[in-house]
Amino acid sequence: MHLPFVPSTANAALSMVLDAAIDSKTKPPGSLGMLEVLARQLGLIQQTASVTLTQPAILVFAGDHGVAAENVSAYPQSVTWQMVENFLAQGAAINVFARQNACALLVIDAGVNHDFGARDGLLDRKIAHGTRNFLSEAAMTPAQCAQALAHGIALVDSLQGNVVGFGEMGIANTTAAAALMHKLTGIPVADCVGAGTGVSADGVRHKQHVVEAAVAHHAGVDDADPLAILATFGGFEIAMMAGAMLRAAERRMVLLIDGFIVTSALLVAARLQPSILDYCVFAHCSGEQGHRRMLDTLAARPLLQLGLRLGEGTGCALALPLLHAAANFLREMATFGSAQVADKHP
Repeated sequence: MHLPFVPSTANAALSMVLDAAIDSKTKPPGSLGMLEVLARQLGLIQQTASVTLTQPAILVFAGDHGVAAENVSAYPQSVTWQMVENFLAQGAAINVFARQNACALLVIDAGVNHDFGARDGLLDRKIAHGTRNFLSEAAMTPAQCAQALAHGIALVDSLQGNVVGFGEMGIANTTAAAALMHKLTGIPVADCVGAGTGVSADGVRHKQHVVEAAVAHHAGVDDADPLAILATFGGFEIAMMAGAMLRAAERRMVLLIDGFIVTSALLVAARLQPSILDYCVFAHCSGEQGHRRMLDTLAARPLLQLGLRLGEGTGCALALPLLHAAANFLREMATFGSAQVADKHP
């Protein structure tokens, strides 16, 4: 299938303009820390020193996983559709945080094992009623994987703003994300698998064994083929996010990346289009084992470290005020010259 092309944001002349603009503000150089790094990144994404953030939205993709049959989660699979109902009723953490930050929230049925019918606030992009169990067969067919990517691309085309955050819901999706992480990075499975929804130490070991057995079963999958890896071990929500990320970067939008599962989708997208990382703002480092290693692989600097491991895009909503702060200081803060404040000694 035809995938979006993501250009690099590199621009030496603009970089110098942005550095000069940031350093001219009424503060010691570097004293706003990561906000200065973020402001510079926003300028390069938008290719201007006059950065504006408009109509931020968070997309929450929900999907079920066949590997849930292997008892890899502390919760039954029915929680996926029940949490979608909670999103629609405005009762979940992401609803609270998105509302608090004036951020639009879109809920997408990518492949939940439940029939919702036509519902206000729910975008039906269901590929199937959950993936197959990748312990014994590929999670998706290549056609299903391609369809999920295409749906993600089209969803981003419907957005009006220039900031998009990514969230997910899907029982057993940390197991899928751990398998993707291992296959795409080569990091040992034991360092990729974590507690997910809160399984015990024995539960974590069981998840590890399931992923190891699945990887052995699919030993013929090419480590250099990210789409084959995605179809074999991923989820409909993960594939849809990867497609949406690629299109958002092609449109020069700011991508807010949430936790472990969202970052696994980005791993796929980055193997397809490495320049996508130029557009990514990493909201936080989650409490899920493996996320820090995943971020290190991407040379990512997360904005927050709050021990979050909920998903849903909650980290994106919580990081959004920092994004606004970076844009606003670059655009609105006085310079030494305009404020008639003495600059530091030569």
